[in-house]
Amino acid sequence: MNFGLIIIGDEILSGRRQDKHMAKVIELLAARGHALAWVRYIGDDRERITVALREAFASGDVVFSCGGIGATPDDHTRQCAALACGQPLQLHAEAKRLIQERMRDVAMEQGLPYEPDRADNVHRLNMGVFPVGASLIPNPYNKIPGFSVGHVHFVPGFPVMAHPMIEWVLDQRYADLRSPEHTELALYVFGANEASLTPLMEEIEARFEGIRVFSLPSVDHPERGLHIELGVKGPPQAAAAAFEHLRQALLARGGLRIQPVA
Repeated sequence: MNFGLIIIGDEILSGRRQDKHMAKVIELLAARGHALAWVRYIGDDRERITVALREAFASGDVVFSCGGIGATPDDHTRQCAALACGQPLQLHAEAKRLIQERMRDVAMEQGLPYEPDRADNVHRLNMGVFPVGASLIPNPYNKIPGFSVGHVHFVPGFPVMAHPMIEWVLDQRYADLRSPEHTELALYVFGANEASLTPLMEEIEARFEGIRVFSLPSVDHPERGLHIELGVKGPPQAAAAAFEHLRQALLARGGLRIQPVA
């Protein structure tokens, strides 16, 4: 099972806000033995969001979509989700109850009367208009829920809300899901360039089934200077064998210096 992440909002692309979702989702998945397979950043553009969500529904991946589920003119995700999954929008009865409960709480905190028929309160109910058949994702911060349609899960753009909601989905929906064991082993290589190492990398991937080789060059590291972090990833036993082959091949070349990655 692959996990994907869609992050929606002009504010991310313009730099007015810094994305905090990707790093947190990587952390939440890693704590449960999973890894993030892909990420997409999209502005507040209905056509682009709809295309991305159609692909998410068709992918079979578990996908988290962050942002755009509010009820202001720049929030399009709920409408795009309906178009992408081919279902009409409808006010979810339990979402309506939760939103009204939140409005009642706010009125009480402010010492004001609760007026459910006031125009702004009626408008807030749009935050509970989801594709027909959607299930709710509870929001521990302010009760206003997100929603799931199949394996695609929609949460707000606010990290303080989104992250516990994503964690809830992982623990409630995918607690029994187990990803294959995966190991990464690497070393620092000094005195070589990527072009000269490419044949060795290709040989290792061809020889060891299920192994992928990665190369991360650095030209201005404050401590190590010019070097390449070279490694392998895949099933533990195969990774260990591939890594030893890599290490021995580098030692045999001469003129290189290698150092284990802690």
